[in-house]
Amino acid sequence: MTFQPDSDLSDDEVQSRVDEAIESNDVVLFMKGNRLMPQCGYSQRAVNLISQYEEEFETIDVLPALDQYRAALESHSGWETIPQTYVDGEFIGGSDILAELDERGELEATLQA
Repeated sequence: MTFQPDSDLSDDEVQSRVDEAIESNDVVLFMKGNRLMPQCGYSQRAVNLISQYEEEFETIDVLPALDQYRAALESHSGWETIPQTYVDGEFIGGSDILAELDERGELEATLQA
């Protein structure tokens, strides 16, 4: 399968999509691929961790405009790595942070904040 970037998306459109997704979802995961078909191990790990505690959460596939999504997400979190999880508009972290929270028994409470 050949990856075809979506050149139809402008930086402003991606920024708007990111802003709206963060504002309108209790839990949103920006990831490579989607919930049913994650396209990297870190994204798969994040989906698995969140799914333990949350049935309903939004996932956004960043691959169609990866560079634009990285820039838009960095403006919110200060991080350019993917995946990124937001709860109630607040940046939580990537799969490693989710795993640390889970190990400390804090992930469920964090996701349901």
